[in-house]
Amino acid sequence: MIRKRSSGPISRIPPLSLVALGASLSWVACGGGEAPSDEPAGGAEAAAADAPPQFETTEVADGVYQFRWIGHNALFAVTSEGVFAFDPISVEAAGTYAEEIRRVAPGTELAAIVYSHNHADHATGAEVLREAFGADVPIYAHRNADAPLREAANPDLPPPTDTFDETMTLAGGEIELHYLGRSHSDDIAVGFLPAHGLAFAVDFVARDRFGYQDLGSFHFPDQFDAIEGLLEIPFETIVFGHGPPGDRAAIERQLTYYRDLDAAVRAAVEAGLSEDETAATVLMEDYSHWDRYDDWRELNVRGMHRKLLAAGAQ
Repeated sequence: MIRKRSSGPISRIPPLSLVALGASLSWVACGGGEAPSDEPAGGAEAAAADAPPQFETTEVADGVYQFRWIGHNALFAVTSEGVFAFDPISVEAAGTYAEEIRRVAPGTELAAIVYSHNHADHATGAEVLREAFGADVPIYAHRNADAPLREAANPDLPPPTDTFDETMTLAGGEIELHYLGRSHSDDIAVGFLPAHGLAFAVDFVARDRFGYQDLGSFHFPDQFDAIEGLLEIPFETIVFGHGPPGDRAAIERQLTYYRDLDAAVRAAVEAGLSEDETAATVLMEDYSHWDRYDDWRELNVRGMHRKLLAAGAQ
């Protein structure tokens, strides 16, 4: 695939442009490895011409950048102590990620790598960044990420060198890491940059999109608490692991969706409906305009049905 940078200088996204940004870009969801297959009538050549570039770096605040690789987002911030880079994404992505850091912050050292969580589609590639900037670059993560990464023993996904339990401050307080409890996994670290009112949250929330497939790795009801905890962080802009940036209202909508899903499926379970019957009747039509409705609405319903039954709902 031909890799193409955004044309012209990197531009900063003002808060009022977030909706326009979301309307202008296509994204794949958590766990997906390929772009959507909405090929226009002109065929493969027209689709290739209209496709977004494989990667893109966008300034989302002064000295803070979203790095997009196909459908995955990373975030890096230029601080007084150097660059802090969240989520290498993959071995291939990390090579370009390093080039982009050098391009927008020439001569600045990489101070640290931060894992949002241990899942391979976000955390792989740290060694590529380390080789580009220095083998002793520390890796920060929540403590629950340590054991699974050590057990996996993947040289492309090394375990963290430093961990935290509830909160951690980096770069003299320019970056905060918060653990909000179990959600999409049990080790998600949310990044927050107080001076910019900007957060980085991966996989357990997104802007107007259904949860990943059948919600297999999601922990309910902990998910509700994690989103409520996120809303206690005083961010104004939020960058996600997938999809366009959002704001506080996007998180409130995400919380409302999961509450509505829980209530609708719970009512079906209490009425004695089977999983198939629930999937056929709980249509979540108020969210039919959301990303992945056609792909994951039924899977979300089925996953919630199984979780409620496993929890003893009748």
